[in-house]
Amino acid sequence: MLQRDYTTSQLDVLEAEAIHIMREVAAEFERPCLLFSGGKDSIVMLRIAEKAFWPAAIPFPLMHVDTGHNFEEVIEFRDRRSAELGARLIVASVQDSIDQGRVVEETGRRASRNRLQTTTLLDGIEEHEFDSVFGGARRDEEKARAKERVFSFRDDFGQWDPKNQRPELWNLYNARIRKGEHIRVFPLSNWTELDVWDYIRREGIEIPSIYFAHTRKVFERDGMLLPDSDVVQRGDDEPLFEGVVRYRTVGDMTCTGAVQSTAVTVEEIIEEIAATRITERGATRADDRSSEAAMEDRKREGYF
Repeated sequence: MLQRDYTTSQLDVLEAEAIHIMREVAAEFERPCLLFSGGKDSIVMLRIAEKAFWPAAIPFPLMHVDTGHNFEEVIEFRDRRSAELGARLIVASVQDSIDQGRVVEETGRRASRNRLQTTTLLDGIEEHEFDSVFGGARRDEEKARAKERVFSFRDDFGQWDPKNQRPELWNLYNARIRKGEHIRVFPLSNWTELDVWDYIRREGIEIPSIYFAHTRKVFERDGMLLPDSDVVQRGDDEPLFEGVVRYRTVGDMTCTGAVQSTAVTVEEIIEEIAATRITERGATRADDRSSEAAMEDRKREGYF
């Protein structure tokens, strides 16, 4: 007698949940968009969006909040991948926000444009009248993100209040908002970094080369390896050296560190992550090495 295996893998469950969330947003909201930076989490979201609406095109635009200090490999991938899918890509520029006097650029050795993204993001949401925004945040990243609902309510100032979030019973989501309010939607909430990489391996998803080990000039600051770049201010006490490194996450070069690694395949990256005890953002994001309360403050201001 022929026996069939009807067991469902963890990745199948996570994928099905994310597809359901995306379809729910497409059905309930008028003007959604997907934040796409070219990083691994947004790449996985894009893959899920492809599956959710295939064979139709993805029914919402992509938006990237570009600090102007991003890695070239990631920007090239962002533009190429969105063009391959025929998706509309909106680039919200932090430099434009600076030029318009909407934000003031930081100065000094530790200057970064990362925090300035909040204003640019909220301006982009208001300009295009988006009522829902897909983000790639995961609850395993740090404690403040763990308090997010899948449908995370933002008021008409774009602010997040953890005490003002709606209940989420099973897979029932409250999509009701007033004019000017919007919802941040996190389809990958229940994923881990390892889940993301397992999914990339299973689906054969292309990712930017910066995620694999390569030789790069770097310098050490606060235990992190920052890249040699015109936009990163380096002190005389921070000598350059060549290292074999890769990036676990990508973002603004001024606050995104590399890790020493020899992993040149997805399988080797998975082995490396499975063995590490340091979180992704704790190891590589200088701006996220703050207290839980500080991160909550950033999110209340409208941060991702």
